[in-house]
Amino acid sequence: MGRRLFNDRRLSKDNSIACVNCHNLSHGGANRTSVSVGLGDRKGDLNAPTIFNASLNVAQFWDGRADTLEDQIDGPVHHAAEMGSDWDEIIGKLELDRDYTQQFDELYKDGITTANIKNAIATFERSLITTGSRFDRYLLGDTDALNDSEREGYRLFKDLGCASCHQGANVGGNLFVKFGVWNNYFTDRGALSNADLGRYNVTGRERDRHVFKVPSLRAAAATPPYFHDGSEETLEGAIFIMAFYQLGISLTPDKVEHLAGFIRSLAGNIDGQPIWP
Repeated sequence: MGRRLFNDRRLSKDNSIACVNCHNLSHGGANRTSVSVGLGDRKGDLNAPTIFNASLNVAQFWDGRADTLEDQIDGPVHHAAEMGSDWDEIIGKLELDRDYTQQFDELYKDGITTANIKNAIATFERSLITTGSRFDRYLLGDTDALNDSEREGYRLFKDLGCASCHQGANVGGNLFVKFGVWNNYFTDRGALSNADLGRYNVTGRERDRHVFKVPSLRAAAATPPYFHDGSEETLEGAIFIMAFYQLGISLTPDKVEHLAGFIRSLAGNIDGQPIWP
């Protein structure tokens, strides 16, 4: 039922937008546009992160303002530029659907409620864990799962310090870091917006200005464009930018290619189907 709700456009005010619009399971769990697009083709402020492996994140949204997947659902539902609805309206729509009322009554003692809708969607989202990547097979002892370039990329990933932030089972998603540690990304890019303040918008602490949740790299191969602002179209470009601004180094093209190969090897499967290529 969570899968059905995830795809149900009745969760939006005008019945045009569903969760899947921004988190397309055929597009790596994201939407491959620079920012989210909601009601009436209105553009949001941020790039939609992948829903794949989201349950492994320390928090949800780029600024970490939602502690759980259930909390995250409130954001797009109420956002005027995304789904523009509210729970009373959504419940009223779903109660007109006999299949839904029967399913909710079977699964929840109190039927269709806000909490139960969010629980069903979040339960489905928690099932979206990618498995069986070539890199995982390599870690399990299949030395042929990665080619020489990808193995070199893995070595560089560790030796250069990428793994200091992109760590753990999700290869990221478990801490917050300033975007622009060694060089000032936002001065160089210009045209600052409120969304660029990152976690500062949540905490109001100066040390959180331009701080964002480190994204998981598990689905990175399948989810361009990159960064919170969706400003970089290619994985190779994102790697070069991250090395320059986060590590203070300018990578040679061959090192970028090795790293890109390694990151692509992280892409696993959902429901037995590869998420990339």
